[in-house]
Amino acid sequence: MIYEQLRQSMDERLLKKDEPLADYTSFRVGGPCDCMITPRTAEELAGALKACREKQIPFFILGNGTNVIALDEGYRGAVIHIGKDFSAIGCDGNRITAGAGALLAAVSKKAYENGLTGLEFAGGIPGSVGGGVAMNAGAYGGELKQIVTKVTSMDMDGEMHEHKGGECGFGYRKSIFQQNGQIVLKATFELQPGDPEEILAVMQDLMHRRNSKQPLNYPSAGSTFKRPEGYFAGKLIEDSGLKGVSVGGAAVSELHAGFVINKGGATASDILTLMELIQNTVYDNYHVMLQPEVRIIR
Repeated sequence: MIYEQLRQSMDERLLKKDEPLADYTSFRVGGPCDCMITPRTAEELAGALKACREKQIPFFILGNGTNVIALDEGYRGAVIHIGKDFSAIGCDGNRITAGAGALLAAVSKKAYENGLTGLEFAGGIPGSVGGGVAMNAGAYGGELKQIVTKVTSMDMDGEMHEHKGGECGFGYRKSIFQQNGQIVLKATFELQPGDPEEILAVMQDLMHRRNSKQPLNYPSAGSTFKRPEGYFAGKLIEDSGLKGVSVGGAAVSELHAGFVINKGGATASDILTLMELIQNTVYDNYHVMLQPEVRIIR
């Protein structure tokens, strides 16, 4: 048993056996993982990586779970959860440094509270700093690459690294961390002084636009597909007549066709089958193959 193997070399308080992944993902689907590891410090994270490596245990790094799908059968290995113990947020002048587990919405709020502008676009993004940096999260014309000046990460051997913003290979929904496999631990954002009332007004406007156009009252993983060059995924899906189409408990949102939602009782299989149907239909109609923005825990 993987849990028993890890218990021999790790603090048992960091381990949970057969933890349901549906409780850790915004889609609210997914079976149990063999073992959930929740490190509290960088040293404990390095220890978890070492234990998995030495015992040849497969593992998956999970943050806030807002951009992933966990399979119905769960995960045969260890899921290393980067959570609230990595969520510290600090402000020094025009710079905010936040841990990987901090929610982007909380970092945006911290910027507003300190009269700093540049993070308003992130106020409604549901993910955490770690996942957001790894995928260069963005919304409403803003992207993290515009403001990230430093990232601290850890490689699979437990060694720490620092990267300047320009060294992170940021592009549309990508970064160097998707290639080198390093785990983002914290990031520093360079912002500008601004008028708190104006900052708040922008944040409230973007939140209103998000609430009116996105199906936030249903579990989902945000935009399901990446934006194909020259197109918008949601428009291609809508123009293909797929709005409202469902497979089991999964459905294409009536409000925004770019969102696959869990309308109630969906399984991971429902979601993945619907995603494949969307891809095939859009390709048949427009010869554009949509690429998933969500990751699958497998």
